[in-house]
Amino acid sequence: MNVERGADPAPWDDVLTEQDRRVIENGGYGKQRGLSGKKALVVIDCQRVYIGRDAPVDEQQDQWPAGGGEVAWSAVARIRSLLESARSNGVPVIYTRNVQKQTLAFDGFTKKSGWNHAMTMEGSDAVDIVPEIEPQAGDLVLDKSYASALHGTPLLSWLITLGVRSLIVTGVSTSGCVRATTVDAISYGFDVGVVEDAVADRISVSHKAALLDLWMKYADLLSAEQARAILSGGSV
Repeated sequence: MNVERGADPAPWDDVLTEQDRRVIENGGYGKQRGLSGKKALVVIDCQRVYIGRDAPVDEQQDQWPAGGGEVAWSAVARIRSLLESARSNGVPVIYTRNVQKQTLAFDGFTKKSGWNHAMTMEGSDAVDIVPEIEPQAGDLVLDKSYASALHGTPLLSWLITLGVRSLIVTGVSTSGCVRATTVDAISYGFDVGVVEDAVADRISVSHKAALLDLWMKYADLLSAEQARAILSGGSV
């Protein structure tokens, strides 16, 4: 049994056991929620520190130890086209940056990894959005200190004020800030579409498992092509 969405095989097919496949099929997981009302495009943490250099991830860690490397740059290329669609159709664009203010005391990730987290401190060039998709006039940029863009930030108020009902989520990393933001957004009652080819992770199995989990229980997974159609006022 193939776990599929439409005619396309799922990104996680190669990591599932046959028992996993039966559980998914028996439980009827992965039904579409749908995206309703006004949309916003959310670009999660596409900063120099987390995108890194366009090379295999392990080959660029000497300079960018937290960078996603070539898979992150593939996501950036698709995000660029989504930004064009959103802006030309009046869809709000919201960027997030993981930025620590004055101290790393509130950065829980420092205790779980050995790379230099001073890169995430306010004032470091490494916290800037990569120039290929840098924010434009009218875009919103949200600084956060934790994985979820909805934890300890004004994002919920922004979305209510904008009248947004559904989020189209892109960025890095799939298993970290993308997943955390998506789960919190669902918990607050928003509909969420995660653009599966416009998100990336340093670890391939983490990427696949996070997409599987989001698809099974929380969000709709979209291709960049489907997301562009939605941002242009269409449906999928």
